[in-house]
Amino acid sequence: MARKTATMDPGPDAPAGAVPGLDRLPAGPALFAGRRAELAALRAGAARRVNGRCPVLVLAGRPGSGRTALAARFARTVAADYPDGVLFARLSAPDGGRVPPGRAARLLLEQLDPQAAVPLPGTVEDGRDEPGGVALREALAGRRVLLVLDDVRDAGQVWPLLADEPGCLVLATTAGPLTGIEDIDPVILGGLDRQASGELLADLVGGTRISCDPVGGADLAEACAARPATLRLMAGWLRADPKIAVTDAARELNRVVGEQSPAAVDDGDEGGPATKGGKGGKGAKGGGRAAKAGKGGRPPGAAGAPAQKEGPRTAEDGAAEPVAAPEPAGDPSTWVKPGPEPAEPVPVPDNDPLLGAFTLLYRGLPAAQARMLRILTLAPAQTADPRTASALVGCPAPEAAATLAALAERELLGVEAPAADGTARYRVPGRLYPRLTRLREQEDRPAETELARARLLERLVRLTESARALLDPAAGPGPEPLPAALRLGSAEQARDWLLGERELLLGAVADAIGQGDLDGSAGRLVTALLRALPLTGAAAPADLYRLHELVLTVAERNGRPRRASAALLNLGDLQVAAGRWEQAAAHYRTALEHARAVGDEPLCARALEGAAGCHRALGDAVRAADWYGRALGLRQSLGDHAAEARLLARVAEAHTAQRRFEEADREYRAALAVLRRIGDERGREAVGTALADLRERVDGGW
Repeated sequence: MARKTATMDPGPDAPAGAVPGLDRLPAGPALFAGRRAELAALRAGAARRVNGRCPVLVLAGRPGSGRTALAARFARTVAADYPDGVLFARLSAPDGGRVPPGRAARLLLEQLDPQAAVPLPGTVEDGRDEPGGVALREALAGRRVLLVLDDVRDAGQVWPLLADEPGCLVLATTAGPLTGIEDIDPVILGGLDRQASGELLADLVGGTRISCDPVGGADLAEACAARPATLRLMAGWLRADPKIAVTDAARELNRVVGEQSPAAVDDGDEGGPATKGGKGGKGAKGGGRAAKAGKGGRPPGAAGAPAQKEGPRTAEDGAAEPVAAPEPAGDPSTWVKPGPEPAEPVPVPDNDPLLGAFTLLYRGLPAAQARMLRILTLAPAQTADPRTASALVGCPAPEAAATLAALAERELLGVEAPAADGTARYRVPGRLYPRLTRLREQEDRPAETELARARLLERLVRLTESARALLDPAAGPGPEPLPAALRLGSAEQARDWLLGERELLLGAVADAIGQGDLDGSAGRLVTALLRALPLTGAAAPADLYRLHELVLTVAERNGRPRRASAALLNLGDLQVAAGRWEQAAAHYRTALEHARAVGDEPLCARALEGAAGCHRALGDAVRAADWYGRALGLRQSLGDHAAEARLLARVAEAHTAQRRFEEADREYRAALAVLRRIGDERGREAVGTALADLRERVDGGW
């Protein structure tokens, strides 16, 4: 009898569970089959030594090849070798959107050290000099960390994240050829071998349907191109109807695939790192061995299936000897040579068995489940829990929870790590997103889609406001309580929810503002987040910066210069806190233009003072004195005596820096007079000390 290869995934509670960050990895399927040769190839690659930077492993495979599950499994097996933690980031959204490396670097930095000062984004979030990438590489120095980068689109996303620390390891998964990274030997995923395919089907379908019809099982695996995702979808279809024979399932899949692509597809149009996924299952012939690509990361035979070679030594053959890789040049820019343009996402062809299996499952779904699956493409990052899913489809949360679980049981949704309060979370697989979006556009009216998006935003507003009320009960009466199934139970849960869902909340706002048709709801969510996130004690300036940028976008689009000026002032303040004086000055000058357009003198004075402070920090005392003087005139006309005294002292400091001591003395005395008039004793003491110090230095010959 053949030895079983389908095993239970160890999950995050494996012996390596003491390593920080394992819970960030995707949960992955409970059953895992085959891939022994590929795992051995990854272990051998991890043992290589690269002088000057960390080793890079690339795991390439077409959508549905199981690359993410394999990467997570490998990460768990080697996590103990990286005691400083496992970091995980997705570099593509299910909709194909490319995550800039700067944003990915900040997410990874927060995982590595939640207390780290995450830098603000640069003007361009690509490039090795982007502040987030620089800060991440500095934080990785002297540590042993495993970075798992899932669904990488191009080398330009990876190279800013490559640590200069040889003790770290980067594992990147990709659907297309990851050209440009030097000194890598990608592991290419084809289909599972016959034994692994059969046993995975048998375990997923259950009972004796596969073991009693091994020929039918082999035919079904071949029709699925032996790719794990397609096998799982067909297993879900078989589980849903116990009367269907396995042989009939293979025949039906081939029929549907033929319907979806009546014309033959030219092999040359299906370039990519994995075997072609049409009928006949040629991808299964690889026997589970890891195919390798040439240097530079481009799989051989880009127009069709890659050439396979003998598999690497497995764990049973003994540990692989560390291999010294060629030493890269000293300049880090030579480690990676990204292409001139980011790569496009690798599509799933219409004649792919994966979409054929999906079509069979989708046709048999109850109407409520089919609608839920379509509408989930509107969720931020295509990730949802019962709270957000119930808002999208307009049903009670318990009903949404049951529907989500049913879709996951049919292998149509991926299971994510639960929320901090234990709420189950699910994700639309990227390989199915384009087809589901097309179905949504065909079957759901635009008005229904817009209503679903509006309901989601209002639900997020209420959840955020309720979290704020729990974190700051003294701030006054909170919003109307949510239904019990949606409610956050405590201040701790509220804090964990805000921090755990922060990226999804920011993504929801960005999506809504990007489409421009729900600015009212999006604006309320921005306001709620700006009030709630600082209460967590862990609000990253980069997140606040993104929110104020979104406020600016809406204000400029709707012709509201006063609100735009306020947003620019907030952006300038965040730049000042980061020590980026030139960028801050630019924000303050633009804020001044908007404030002048509506004649808002307080905003003008605020912008003038901010710009003056930037000139002062940059050592330009002449401009600082000029801008402080202009701000002073406005504050005096407004009768703001406290600000007048402060600005008089600033003007005095600027005069002192220019060695104009008499003018400085006069301004200090004027500030003292104002402070005496308003009764500010602390201010008088500070300014008096500064004046005495000035006179002492002048008397001493300064």
